[in-house]
Amino acid sequence: MALLKSHEIREMTPEMRSDKLREIRDELMHERGIGAMGGAPASPGKIRALRKNIARIITIHREEATKINITKEAQS
Repeated sequence: MALLKSHEIREMTPEMRSDKLREIRDELMHERGIGAMGGAPASPGKIRALRKNIARIITIHREEATKINITKEAQS
């Protein structure tokens, strides 16, 4: 899993973003499960990359939600 670039995330629709977030969270849970059972993850940096991707998606989602709220307040 490569890191998602912020411009790639911004190009996604909100539905695509939520699907991707769910997919990445499932993958992170799987990787943590492997580590909890005592196995070594296939790629040690994968958990860190997954966590960064989750943070990026959530951040961009919140930025866009804030942008929509500011626009609504300016119109009224």
